[in-house]
Amino acid sequence: MFSLQKIFLEFPGKILFDHISLLINERDRVGLAGRNGAGKSTLLKIMSGLEKSYKGTLVFPKEKSVGYLVQERSFQGKDTVFNEALKAFAELNEWRKKAEATGIEIATREDFESDSYLELAEKLHFINERISLLENIYNEASVEKVLKGLGFSREDFDRPLSEFSGGWQMRVELAKLLLSKPDLLLLDEPTNHLDIDSIQWLESYLKDYPGAIVLVSHDRILLDHISTRTIEIEFGKIYDYPASYSTYLTLRKERLEQMLAEKKNQEKEIQANEALIERFRYKASKAKMVQSRIKMLEKMDRIEIEDTDTSSINFRFRPASESGKIVLEAQNASKTYGSHLVFGNTDFIIAKNERIAFVGKNGEGKSTLVKMIMGKIDFDGTIKTGHNVQIGYFAQNQIENLDQKLTVYETLEDVADAEIRPRLRGILGNFLFSGEDIDKKVSVLSGGEKTRLALARMLLQPVNFLILDEPTNHLDMAAKDVLKQALLHFNGTLIIVSHDRHFLSGLSMRIFEFRQKKIIQHHFNIEELLEFNENRIIEEEKQQNSIGGEKSQSENKQKYLEKKERDRQIRKLEKDIHKCEERIATLESELVILEQKLSNADMISTNENFDDISIQYAETSEKLNDLLQEWEKFHDALSKL
Repeated sequence: MFSLQKIFLEFPGKILFDHISLLINERDRVGLAGRNGAGKSTLLKIMSGLEKSYKGTLVFPKEKSVGYLVQERSFQGKDTVFNEALKAFAELNEWRKKAEATGIEIATREDFESDSYLELAEKLHFINERISLLENIYNEASVEKVLKGLGFSREDFDRPLSEFSGGWQMRVELAKLLLSKPDLLLLDEPTNHLDIDSIQWLESYLKDYPGAIVLVSHDRILLDHISTRTIEIEFGKIYDYPASYSTYLTLRKERLEQMLAEKKNQEKEIQANEALIERFRYKASKAKMVQSRIKMLEKMDRIEIEDTDTSSINFRFRPASESGKIVLEAQNASKTYGSHLVFGNTDFIIAKNERIAFVGKNGEGKSTLVKMIMGKIDFDGTIKTGHNVQIGYFAQNQIENLDQKLTVYETLEDVADAEIRPRLRGILGNFLFSGEDIDKKVSVLSGGEKTRLALARMLLQPVNFLILDEPTNHLDMAAKDVLKQALLHFNGTLIIVSHDRHFLSGLSMRIFEFRQKKIIQHHFNIEELLEFNENRIIEEEKQQNSIGGEKSQSENKQKYLEKKERDRQIRKLEKDIHKCEERIATLESELVILEQKLSNADMISTNENFDDISIQYAETSEKLNDLLQEWEKFHDALSKL
């Protein structure tokens, strides 16, 4: 077990942790929750040993290891990707060094029958047994598995790490951490530089991880699938929920409602005591009583509640004139950089009010196609926009276009018309800018704050075709929810590039998948695509070890379509059962009332008679029996499926 006891940490003007205590068991799956700046990353740094300016005690077993993935770091290594990943096996390498040193020492000895020689031989035997054990855990096959899971191809293994971008270098760092298998794994935003395929692989890997995990992430699906415990940091305190993230949100809402009621009662008590103190402050006979009340108020633990309730956030796009039926049309569109083909010839038509997601691995061409649509880069083929199309475009580097000298409020005021200007403070509040925040200069904002401001600024413009390239980068869950709700109510055409599965869920019913230099168009939602690709990966692995790949692929597709149809039937039956149960409950309530009337003549009204009620009772009973039979039929069908 890993224990934190009475941790206190204070920054200028703010208590981050107010004597908090926490216990983590060896197989715990903990998700850390809280607003930006609440202290989630700092708590991980304390647990990893990087942050030492706290008071309190860490009680970690000496034989247990701790591994920590930071959000960002710089790389200077010149090794290849594979050799860099091999450095994860530090423990094995240390034992091998011990074996080498002990072997050299034995080779120089001639006192073969002495106790010290026998002890040395036993030591070497123990070391070799330890090496043998570790080699079963730490081996090159596991390196290949993890690197491929995180998106590297075999061709990448021998490339120098310096050739890769910072995001891909972070993947190698994550691979090293996973391969080292620490007893306590601390992950701070591990999906920041991952695509959907890699996120799915990481999720699967973490489910079977042998140690404890503490995770900070804005990926709600990852948290839901991994965490079984959620710890919220709020006003220097922690609240421990034995639940996944989504369940925690429900429990948190109940806790806040209870705290709000307690706060109101406390405020009434405070007001009553303050009134009493003011009334008798100058009466000598009441001095003792007044001092007692003053001390009581000073010692009172005031209830504090988060001032932002994200469930009440609401924002709507400004209406724009309608576009033509065809918004975008591409013919033989392709892109190459020198001899490097990004993707080959592709044709597509995007119709009015379609919602399309671009998904795929990093570097496969998602942002490239967006830039082609916007006319930012040259390409082969043609891409044409339709009649009266008004485009709103959010690029990955959108925050760089903000004027650093303006304030938050001035940034929106600069593009707002007379109609929208009176609502600017409310809109900024929806994007989590409140109070003094709106007077801050853009230059002092964090990356997440700049992203939120850039989104708010873009959404002020009336458009009928939105193109968003990774709009959720740097956004916390509250800000993502704001944007998603706005997009769900957007009355226009949408293209969105994102790796966030929860964010994409419900936003698109058509997907452009960028894979192996092709753009594959699916009439799927994101959940169906993920399921389809999971089946595809399984089938590809089977094909590598068997003959008849084409037949297997066809069978796999048929199985997927059959499963999809079965799932549809199940959903329909569940819906029918629910409606049936609602109707049964209504009829049962009606029968109770009719029975009461039949057994008590006084309950019969002047415009009713006993015979009519008897007939009504019989008809209702018959309807109820029919419904019960129908309910049984639905359940039988559901159980067969």
